[in-house]
Amino acid sequence: MLLLTLLAATAVTIARMRSLLAAVMLTGIYSFLGAGWMLLLDAPDVAFTEAAVGAGVSTVLMLATLALTGSDMKPRGHSPWLPLAAVLVTGAALVYGTMDMPAFGDPNAPIQLYPSPSYVDKTEAEIGVPNVITAVLGSYRGYDTLGETTVIFTAGIAVLLLLRGRHRRVRGDDTPSDGETPR
Repeated sequence: MLLLTLLAATAVTIARMRSLLAAVMLTGIYSFLGAGWMLLLDAPDVAFTEAAVGAGVSTVLMLATLALTGSDMKPRGHSPWLPLAAVLVTGAALVYGTMDMPAFGDPNAPIQLYPSPSYVDKTEAEIGVPNVITAVLGSYRGYDTLGETTVIFTAGIAVLLLLRGRHRRVRGDDTPSDGETPR
């Protein structure tokens, strides 16, 4: 409960922050708290990914973005009620979607019964790969792994395009300066 309280308090603080630099630092802290939460839920792979991508890479990218922009937020030009309503509706839908889930730690829950130990016993015969982790990520969960890789690749390309577009706007136009060759 303490970790979830810290997560909620950090999220509220980030939302109310006017200094973008402080908000970036707090998002790194939020990612580390999220990684700790995932570790407590016995998901070390998700915790490691959250710590590396959420706290590491995302923080570096946001700091690089701040270096190209300002460090203070501009005043709001709209009312925050519509985004708040969208968040509340989405949150209510997510809570409603979890109503039929089994209790945490229920020994009769499907996650406790399936998948069976056959992953370890039959992986080499079914897939032909002696490493169980490689077989699970590459074959059993192949589409999931491909989707995650596609999302990360797309996010990286988007960041590069955004940074490139900002650089072009800083110069003022697309004409080459002295010594540069046109593209």
